Amino acid sequence: MSDSIFEKIIKRQIPADIVFENDDIIAFRDISPQAPVHVLFVPKRRFDTLNDVPDNEALLLGNLLLAAQAYAKSIGIAENGYRLVMNCNSHGGQTVFHIHMHLLGGAPLTGGFA
Repeated sequence: MSDSIFEKIIKRQIPADIVFENDDIIAFRDISPQAPVHVLFVPKRRFDTLNDVPDNEALLLGNLLLAAQAYAKSIGIAENGYRLVMNCNSHGGQTVFHIHMHLLGGAPLTGGFA
């Protein structure tokens, strides 16, 4: 299996505007932002889709959410709100097959779900 673009970013083989990193997660600005703030939170361990994440990785998924929450607070968008999105497989809109979560915010977002 070849490296995904995210694995190349993790390995510093291609540049990215990294805004957060710890032992398990890296976060960087999306190169094609859909909102004033559009950051991708990516686990450093590769799982192609959300369907491939085993039950024993619940802590990793929770840490993705908490990292995004902390980042939203740190840049001042938490109070007004933000959106977190994970796509799964092609019908779900996934284009990079290494799970990741989008943090979108910085302005009112339309087209949301109740």
